[in-house]
Amino acid sequence: MSNSATVSTKTWAGGRSPFNVSYGKLMMWVFLLSDAFTFSSLLVGYGAIRFSYSGSATPWPEPSTVFNHFPFAHGINLPLLFVSLMTFILIFSSVTMVLAVEAGHRNSKAEVAKYMVYTILGGAAFLSCQAWEWTQFIHEGGRLDSNLFNFTNEAKIKADHLKLFDHVHWELADKQPGPVPFASLFFIVTGFHGFHVLSGVVINIVIWLNVVRGTYERRGHYEMVEKVGLYWHFVDLVWVFVFTFYYLI
Repeated sequence: MSNSATVSTKTWAGGRSPFNVSYGKLMMWVFLLSDAFTFSSLLVGYGAIRFSYSGSATPWPEPSTVFNHFPFAHGINLPLLFVSLMTFILIFSSVTMVLAVEAGHRNSKAEVAKYMVYTILGGAAFLSCQAWEWTQFIHEGGRLDSNLFNFTNEAKIKADHLKLFDHVHWELADKQPGPVPFASLFFIVTGFHGFHVLSGVVINIVIWLNVVRGTYERRGHYEMVEKVGLYWHFVDLVWVFVFTFYYLI
């Protein structure tokens, strides 16, 4: 009975705040909350613009028909396979970050450094994939613009300038993959997220250097790894929403 009373007293006596977090962690949560509002605004804006095109003469394109490329598999229709690979890479890097934070709780310097390297490589791989996807998207759009430019130049030479130019522009407009906001929002949303991934990779490299130098080992804790881990998980979570809203729906 005495032991039970002692345990009950220690458990319920108070004196410990359930929100007992360091100032650094608290500020990281505040930053992530403000950043979540920014991404939410972008996604809500995307949804509003897309909804405004429902039933219009220029329909919103199907992402599966636009993002169907894969490296070294040109000419093969592989809808959303490449972006699914990008998603897997980023989620896997989030797993390695979890392992790095867990190793930090055990003060295992070697394991923290190892898993931080895996996380950095995952982020770099994601950025490389995004650069390739952007290149393909720009190339397809640029080819269409180039054809329009060349065709209109020939039209100017062969026939009446105003009438035939208007006719050619109208004909090619029907062949465009979708409305202009589709491409604009693609670069804005994925570019803003890519900037966050790039920032996370740079920060992870700095943290990894400090781990290797034994900075956190001398401090007796790896809280900085945990704080940058919060940021990295946030970036991964945002990508899940970007992938769902922009590529799937």
